[in-house]
Amino acid sequence: MIAGGKVFKKRIFKALVTTTTVMGASLSFAGPTPDLAKHAEQCIPESRKLSGDFHQHTLYTDGATSFDFVMEKNNEFGLDWWANSEHGGKRNRDGEGDSWLDTGKYPVNPILSNSPDDGYMYRWQSLRDFVYPDIVKSRELYSEKRIFSGLEWNVPSHEHCSVGIVSESMGPLAVSAFEFQFDGSDPDTSRVGEWTPFGVLAKQNSTHEDSVTAAAWMQNQYENGMIDNGWIIFAHVERAEAYQIEHFRDFNNAAPDICFGFEGAPGHQANSKRGFGRNPGDAYGGAYGGVGSFTAKVGGLWDALLGEGRRWFNFANSDYHKHWTVGGDDFYPGEYQKTWVNAIDRDCDGEFSQNEIADGMRSGDAWFVQGDLINYLDFKAIGHSGIASMGDDLKASRRGRDRHRQPVVLTIKFKSPALNNNGDVPAVDHIDLIAGKIQGLIDPASPDYTKATNETTKVIATFTADDWKVDQAGYNVIHYPVKSLDTNTYFRLRGTNHAVNTPSETDAQGNPLSDFLATDNLGIDGAAEAWADLWFYSNPIFVFVE
Repeated sequence: MIAGGKVFKKRIFKALVTTTTVMGASLSFAGPTPDLAKHAEQCIPESRKLSGDFHQHTLYTDGATSFDFVMEKNNEFGLDWWANSEHGGKRNRDGEGDSWLDTGKYPVNPILSNSPDDGYMYRWQSLRDFVYPDIVKSRELYSEKRIFSGLEWNVPSHEHCSVGIVSESMGPLAVSAFEFQFDGSDPDTSRVGEWTPFGVLAKQNSTHEDSVTAAAWMQNQYENGMIDNGWIIFAHVERAEAYQIEHFRDFNNAAPDICFGFEGAPGHQANSKRGFGRNPGDAYGGAYGGVGSFTAKVGGLWDALLGEGRRWFNFANSDYHKHWTVGGDDFYPGEYQKTWVNAIDRDCDGEFSQNEIADGMRSGDAWFVQGDLINYLDFKAIGHSGIASMGDDLKASRRGRDRHRQPVVLTIKFKSPALNNNGDVPAVDHIDLIAGKIQGLIDPASPDYTKATNETTKVIATFTADDWKVDQAGYNVIHYPVKSLDTNTYFRLRGTNHAVNTPSETDAQGNPLSDFLATDNLGIDGAAEAWADLWFYSNPIFVFVE
């Protein structure tokens, strides 16, 4: 059963943009029954950190292996949740690689587009009529896992984006309507004017404005209860120079509950350039320790967004197409990169639903890791007003206002597994604590709306094994008091297996170096370099000084 509800407040971002009109229906819901209300009062929700991957491919699009094979690999590598999320547009085969025109398998041509005889089925149909039934079967087979229906959206005038939609009552209808209307590689017009529960369908798939309208459309469906949950998280964002910071600001302004992040670490990590082999030598698109420049550069684009106080979070996935052992660029889902999400069992039914996992992603209480450098992270800020986790706000007293109040204390608790999927013993060498000032939202009319740096962001502390203690359960624990906090500040973490000043891997400050250096100078590339070079990144905690 899909659990949870719309528990996140609408944020002030929407005040910055002109209201976008989208088609949709409004539903009203009755309040809880007395029995349910009594249950809610007694409920003490459990939380759990769950690993996942929401960007992967099968034979339905340009993947090299079958749908069932990829689902099996997700399970084999221990993921708790995942999404089938592959390209929009059109393809000429099903999830087993068989042609739609194979009369042995399809005696009647199944294609419903304007050109059924060309052998290509548009994704709006395959998502609805073929992929979703396969997802339902996989949910039955892997009943302890949570499997989402998704799409790799060809964003009009940009590049790619991972989209996920949770809809218990509507099944695959919403993602089908989204792809038909807004995918930049879908010119089919066969459904134009069709009435759906989400509005009358129209093609809006050419411009940046269309892509913002798409985000607003999904926000509208979420607000009106037409979908239970969803996300629009941009993929390999540095590749092809397809995104600028103003684009992310536009998307987040239009859909703050839906567009809330990007994939800071791209997939294709077994590629010789760690995910960016298509742009060799391009500083804009290069990777640093397998992490794109938007995230890896302290004071760069991600920090500029966080410096506005935006809830803009970071994730990683496999982008699996073809495994590196058979000539591909990829690891299997969960084999090398994982996104971990703290999910809350809000209805206390003992299970974690798709809805609760999607809520966890939106909350920002999430982190990503390579090579299982760690398999547990708890990062919190503690102050006089309470405790905040990743993605949360904490109120703190201004220095000197009340000398008897304790400083904000940051706590970091982490652990590494005994072995990773390469048979190595992963070990954290050091963790960097990164902080930057929160200076407020930038108006779209301001020249700073296109500014992609935050000069206030710095590494303010570095922790090694000398700085953490091991508790009785084997977790490494760090307590760091921030004694001089006098301005609104966010804090985030990154960690690595490399020492500071490791040749071709880190500089004198511990920052990751370009992966081109590792390939050229160390004489290793692809999977070997990936397994040798491990990082994790947390999402931020926002502290506001009163």
